[in-house]
Parts: sequence; structure tokens; C-alpha cells
Amino acid sequence: MSNFDAIDALLKSAPDPAPLPPAEERRSLRESIGLSRAQVARALGVSPSTLGGWESGRDPSGEARERYAYFLTQAQEKIRARAAIAEASAPKAEPAPSPAPEADGDEDQAELAEPRPCVLCGQPARFEVAGYPQHLDPAECTAAVTTTPAAPAPAPTAEAPAAEEPPAPRRRPAQRGPGGGVRVAPVGRRVQPADAPDPIAVAVTEALAKHSGDIEAATNALVKRAIPDAMALLDLTRKGGRYDIVAHPWLPDILRKQSARGSDEIWEARPKWTRPELPPGAHEVTALDINGAYLSALKTWLPLGKLEHATGNHHDRRRAGFYLITPPEWEHGAVLPNPLGHRDEPGPIWIGEPTLRQLLRLADKYRLCDTPEIHESWTSGATETLLEKFRIALKDARERAIAEDDDVTGDYVKAMYSKFVSTLGESNFNREIYRTDWMHLIRSQAFANLWMKAFKAYDEGLTVVRAMGTDELHVIGDWRAVFPEGRGVSEVKPKDVYTVGADEET
Repeated sequence: MSNFDAIDALLKSAPDPAPLPPAEERRSLRESIGLSRAQVARALGVSPSTLGGWESGRDPSGEARERYAYFLTQAQEKIRARAAIAEASAPKAEPAPSPAPEADGDEDQAELAEPRPCVLCGQPARFEVAGYPQHLDPAECTAAVTTTPAAPAPAPTAEAPAAEEPPAPRRRPAQRGPGGGVRVAPVGRRVQPADAPDPIAVAVTEALAKHSGDIEAATNALVKRAIPDAMALLDLTRKGGRYDIVAHPWLPDILRKQSARGSDEIWEARPKWTRPELPPGAHEVTALDINGAYLSALKTWLPLGKLEHATGNHHDRRRAGFYLITPPEWEHGAVLPNPLGHRDEPGPIWIGEPTLRQLLRLADKYRLCDTPEIHESWTSGATETLLEKFRIALKDARERAIAEDDDVTGDYVKAMYSKFVSTLGESNFNREIYRTDWMHLIRSQAFANLWMKAFKAYDEGLTVVRAMGTDELHVIGDWRAVFPEGRGVSEVKPKDVYTVGADEET
């Protein structure tokens, strides 16, 4: 055999590399079957950033290519199988019905056999979310409130408090709630007219007029009155609401301070994390500011009635409160903060509903940790939309202020929602409502929201460098490909850019 024959035989025996679909299809295949980049990367034995490179056009080689090609082939088969099942089960005689509006979040959603009163406006709703009837379209809910009379409310159940009485022309005096707390609620439905003046706009106009157009003086005056104005806005947005607000409820000992200057037993999971080791070389880091963190966190599950004690490893998604858990081990501290925040003390801890739901999601959906063990709990029937109209009123005012470059309104609104959260506990600055439980849950939700943004950055191939508090996230990489830039509550904005690594001192 000549040297050329040997070369020909060698080339003939060399295996052809496994075929891969075009780069633009690879990410689509992964996302179509509902897998995150981190999940696939773990299965393939590579880092998420490496997988991100493959999805951007870089081709793997060797055994890694074989594994990746197999994954993509099986993903294509899974998508085709799903399509075949859907086609086979689709009705033949009638056109497919229009899809139902998507629920906000990952709660259970179902269509009701018969309309039931919406928990927000009391009018007939065709869907329920986590067991509560709701209008899924906020515009439909608003229209129902402003144009139709109240529908009779269903009888109370063990999971939810009683509905309001039929409409009456005047407000019920304050009553004693559970444990001696003051229950503040209207007797009947008193809906603000559609053309009623905006209280936030009115307050700003009056302050500017009072201070002869002096922007600084008007802003200072509005910030000083932010707490009572926020409470008045809350009361206004609750008119027509189904649920009572108990302003001074009975609370268990875990929510009471252990000493005058001490704290209670609730762990809010505040992030305070810096990546222990960076990749070699110099890197440009962008410090991102998360807009309206506490404003977004007003959308969280809040308990409605008296907190009730239970034991056992059980979580009811229709209830909310606090749980004594054994924290699961966290093995990803080199690249992601612990979702329980920075905690030195070992052993069981009391956490709030947002923290528990996040841990359960990380365990069940992302397989990043074990399911936490629940030992006991204090919970009540709950809703995620109790403060929704309040949140939307503040969000709309904030967006108008940004669009009109109105710093006076912007500062006023920010003071309203931030001080509302910070004074919900036993504060001398806000004696209208003492809801230490709500304060912990809203703050925990804000911390959980920041953690999920850090995870999204990591999952999309960015290097997470730091996560702090409610609104500070530092990353390496093209963050604009992951997060929309702007000042809206669903956007982020850069507040600093700096260099770390080998060349940072030169």
C-alpha cells in the first residue's frame, strides 16, 4: 500500500462530525421545549456561557458536539411529537376557540363553568387564578367597576374572608377585627367616577401653586406628606374591593421584636453577594439599577385574615404567610448568590411566602437545590391582587412623570411607595396601619425579584459579579441583549461602568 493509499484509508475511516442545525435554530429549539440554558448546560457538562456561544454560531467539537447534536435532535423529535398530539386532539368540526388571556405569573388558571364575582371589582368574571375568580384583562375589570352595579358576592369559605355587604350609601364605622385590630372597610361599593380628578396630579398642582412654582419647595412639601397621601390613595383604590383590610391585626410572636431595638424572627433573604472569583483577564462591569423595586414588589401574595398556626411539611398555594424551614444546600455560590441571602447562622429559619415560593420554583423547575423542608407555619387565606389597584395607580403616575420629565411627581410617587413599605411595621410615622407581616412579605418579594434578574442574566450567558439589596446588579457582558434599557418598572438602567481584572490598575 502506498503512502497515498494509507492516507485515503485514514480519511475514509475518519467519522463525519455530527450534523447541527443552523445557529439561529438552536436556541429556539431549547426554548420551545421549556428548558433554560443552565439546565441544558448542566446536562451537557459545559458552562451556560459555552452553550450560549454554541447558540450564537460557534460549533462544538469532539464528544461535546456529539452530545449537543443528540440533544438538538431529541428536542426536534419532542416538538414534532407535541405537534402531532395537538393535531390529533384538536376538534375537527369547529374552529379552535380563541386563547384565553395569559395570567400574570405562574399561578393556576382555569375557566369557570359559570361567571363568578371578580375579587377585584365584584363583577362577573369567566376565569379564576389560584382559586379566586378574576378579570384577567385589567381594562375589562376597570370597565366593570365604572359601568355596572355590584354583583352579589358568594358565601365565604374557609380559604377566603367574607365578601362585603350589598351597597349602602354611607361608610361603616371602624370595627374590631381579629385580635382587637381595627377593620377598615366600606359597607358597600362606592366606585370613583371615571372622570374623577387624579389625587396625585391634584396634590402636585396644589403644592406648586402654594409654593409659587418653586420646584424644590413643592417637592419637599410633597415628600413630607407622602405617608398620609399614600394611605389616602390606598383607601381610594380599595373602594369597591371585595376584601377588608385589617389595619391592626393580631400577630404571632415571630413577628414581634424581641427587644426595643432588636428585630423579630423573620429572615427576608436580602441579597449581599459578590462573586468570589472572576474569569481571567480584564473585564468591563456594568452596574445596573433596577427601577421601582418596591413598587413592583407590591404585587405579591398577602394574607387576608388572622394568621393560623400549622405543623407539617406542606405548602398551600392559596394561602400566604411565614414558614419555619431547614434551608436547602446551595452549591452555586461561585456564580450565583444564595436565594436565601447572606446568612451566617446555621439551622432552621423563618421565611416569608415570596422566599419559599422562589425556593420551591428553583427546586421543582430549575433543579438548582433540594426542596426546603417545612416544619411549621403561620398562614392565612391570601390574594396576590390586594394592592394591585394601588400599585397600578402609582405606576401610571410614575410613567406619566417620566414621559413628561416631571421630577416633582416622580419624587413624590417614589416617596409614596417606598415610605408606604418602610412604615407598614410598627412605625411612629404611620399609625393608620400596622402590618409587619405585609412589610416583610413585600420586602422579601423585592429581594426575590432581584435574585431572579441575576438568574436571568446568568442563564442568558452574562457573568454576574454582584447583587445587593433590591436594585443593584453588576454584570459582565452584553446586558442590553438580556434586559430592556429604560426607566420603566420592567426596564433597567446603567448607573456605573468600571473595569476589573488584570489591567484595572494600569
